[in-house]
Amino acid sequence: MAETRNHLSPADGIWSLRRLPDMDEAQFSQWQTLLEHRTGITLPSGRKSFLETNLGIRMREIGCSSYQAYYEQIVSGPDAIMEWSTLVDRLTVQETRFFRDPDAFRLVSDYVLTRPREALTKRPLEAWSVGCSTGEEPYTLAMLLNECMEGLSLQPLFGVTGSDISKPAIDKAQSGLFSARKLMGMDEAMKARYFRPAERNNVEIVKSIRERVCFTRLNVLDLKHAPMHGMNIIFCQNLLIYFRRWRRREIVKRLAERLAPGGLLVLGQGELTDWQPPGLQRVPSEHVLAWIKRQTDEE
Repeated sequence: MAETRNHLSPADGIWSLRRLPDMDEAQFSQWQTLLEHRTGITLPSGRKSFLETNLGIRMREIGCSSYQAYYEQIVSGPDAIMEWSTLVDRLTVQETRFFRDPDAFRLVSDYVLTRPREALTKRPLEAWSVGCSTGEEPYTLAMLLNECMEGLSLQPLFGVTGSDISKPAIDKAQSGLFSARKLMGMDEAMKARYFRPAERNNVEIVKSIRERVCFTRLNVLDLKHAPMHGMNIIFCQNLLIYFRRWRRREIVKRLAERLAPGGLLVLGQGELTDWQPPGLQRVPSEHVLAWIKRQTDEE
């Protein structure tokens, strides 16, 4: 049955109900191919309604009445690049929060606290959050690294890079502003230490942490051109689930190339099974999927 949706007609500027037909299989296949070609993301048939909903919302906003017309606008329209960026943001930015995976962050903390003290004083500790969305994960890493350095009575020599395919997500992350609900479940002492009240029931990351986090737009299909090298920690959770198995392996190989010897790679549970990435040694853990880059490997 065709779905009825609200539609804003650019001609009369008023809201009206207009029928938007269900996406047929040929159209869905066309969108699947475009998304995988440009981003590597695969949409199984069970995600068809997800695609219809998100396309429909955007089509309503710009006054487009058919999936085919919108597809042509994305591919060859005068504002194709800008419109594609907007759509990618809608399809890829997921809900996240601070300290989302406590087990994984505890592993990172243990890793830093057990590193040779001399190594932490010679050069900055570099961490990279891949697929960082609106910034909660890289800021969490920065807070965690700051706590570790203080616990070791060391100067806070560290930096965190967050990367994501979505420019709007990166822009929001750079602002350092978040709704207060993003802090739900977070330790009260950490809240008081690292956040300050801001306008409209928002909170702001303190300057000392914001200064240690930078953001860049990056498609994981272009990792071979990524400027990150010699990273001590790479955190890549809840990203690989959107890719085919063979592409997950390619992404992990590229990430491993960017680890320093002895560096730590953290993935999401279940994102990579039945495969041992070359040059990496699995970290024994029941709750976290992680590897250490062997010290003998050359960068």
